[in-house]
Amino acid sequence: MTHELSAHDHQRRGLLQAGAALGATALLPGLAAAQAGAKKFAGVTLNVSTFSAAYPKLLQQWLPEFEALTGAKVNFDAPSFPVYNQRADLELSTKGSAYDVVNVTFIYSSRWINSGWLTPLDDYIKNPNLTPADWDVNDFLAGARAPETGRDGKLYGIPWTAEALLTASSRFDLVEKAGLAFPDTTDDLVKVLRAVNKKERVAGFVADNHYGWTFVPYLHAFGGDVFRKAPDDLFPTLDTPEAIAAGEYYANLLKEFGPDGAITYQPDQVTQALKLGRVNFTDAGQLHLAQLGDPATSKTIKTVKFGLVPKGPAGRFPGTAVHGLGIPVGSKQKEAAWAFIQWALSKQTTGKAVAAGYGSPARRSDIDSATFRSKQVINGSDLAKLSLDSIELAAKSGHMKYRTVSVYPQIDQQLNKAIELIASGQLSAKQAFQQAQANSIAELKRAGAKL
Repeated sequence: MTHELSAHDHQRRGLLQAGAALGATALLPGLAAAQAGAKKFAGVTLNVSTFSAAYPKLLQQWLPEFEALTGAKVNFDAPSFPVYNQRADLELSTKGSAYDVVNVTFIYSSRWINSGWLTPLDDYIKNPNLTPADWDVNDFLAGARAPETGRDGKLYGIPWTAEALLTASSRFDLVEKAGLAFPDTTDDLVKVLRAVNKKERVAGFVADNHYGWTFVPYLHAFGGDVFRKAPDDLFPTLDTPEAIAAGEYYANLLKEFGPDGAITYQPDQVTQALKLGRVNFTDAGQLHLAQLGDPATSKTIKTVKFGLVPKGPAGRFPGTAVHGLGIPVGSKQKEAAWAFIQWALSKQTTGKAVAAGYGSPARRSDIDSATFRSKQVINGSDLAKLSLDSIELAAKSGHMKYRTVSVYPQIDQQLNKAIELIASGQLSAKQAFQQAQANSIAELKRAGAKL
């Protein structure tokens, strides 16, 4: 779908076109010489597709800048997450030319990269005629580049988001009144929740019911895992004693300390419950948690506190998610596609996004910037630092590899069902996770996975 310009964009377009020549040398080498005549990519139409999210929405608004700079036209499609993934997976598997730039989705990155469906970007990055040295690929977090890197060591996607799962207490004042500190371990969390649950009519804990995301840090903390050794050995390990213990622990958080209907909560409902002070603790991504710092809508802005997800007997394993922009191997406009990615993720563009309120950048310079930090420090808690620490921890341990294999979505659904069955009292943890194991094996065999 071709982008549509708002009235504001129409007003800005003249200014953008006038300023494009000035920015050409800095942003896109090789284009400046063409400014006096035809633009380098005049007549080229690029087809870009991502899922709908905050950063792609900003890029859609700013497309006139890229088009004025290069002469190219851009069709930018951004359907919902599941629709995008289904379409992209099918198109990439055929090595077709329908897309020139795609989102390299975290849970599909291993499949798409190691199947040879994406173009390695190293040669584009190293070519001074295409990429200036100060574009600085090393400014992107190492932990964010890792999932975009193939087994051959080459980079196939440039990250636009690096999300970390963190723990929040919206009514930390109740914790302080109980004489307790922010929970650091799984044992601490239960102790704190027992002390504050239902105090001032505030439920203790709730989480987004996408448990394939929110529960797995606890699975790892108890010494369990999703697969035997992702990405090479994908035999599920959901019926181990460690997995069952983690499932029982986590489901009991929801059952004992959750509000009515806890297992039905979606991300926005969790955020709203914390902003209103109806629920105290959760684990969520910083993009959602940052909303607790909105003075116009958050009633808990002066009582909130954030921390890392709790560590368990096996350690601390924060959940992280990374998405990047890549070029399909079938694209017939690869150089223009790289120009788009370079513009979309230049320091100028990502910095502008942060200034506009974007809360999950992948460049260290953005994370360290005063602009970003000023928006991320909420009631004394530094969300940016907590997120960076989580991402770097995940990069060192490698525990997020489970989420980059193509068959994880099938396991994801089984974990959702298992936690719901335990929390609702329909099955014991052992029964639910044995069922999840059996169903996962069946699903993976149907998908053709080698077990």
